[in-house]
Amino acid sequence: MVKITVLYGHPDDPAAFEQHFSDVHEPLVHAMPNLRRFEKALVVATTDGSPPPYYRVVELYFDSEEELQASRATPEGRAPGEDVPNYASGGATVLISVVD
Repeated sequence: MVKITVLYGHPDDPAAFEQHFSDVHEPLVHAMPNLRRFEKALVVATTDGSPPPYYRVVELYFDSEEELQASRATPEGRAPGEDVPNYASGGATVLISVVD
């Protein structure tokens, strides 16, 4: 299994981020071909009590790297990435990992 992890920095306007994310971005993600699982989490704390470096963490799972690449080769597979600048004023770090 392969996953995309997106680490979102703190947005300038959290309410606007959340509205766009739920109303626009999530439907784009769910339309991606070959997507097996989608998880989102709001970061609320760190273990040492320092301010969290990220606002939200999102994970998208695919059966294989080939399935991920096939998804990203389609307009529906590219749409979520193209949408990120529309709402992620705090930036986004994207990682691709193989799940052990």
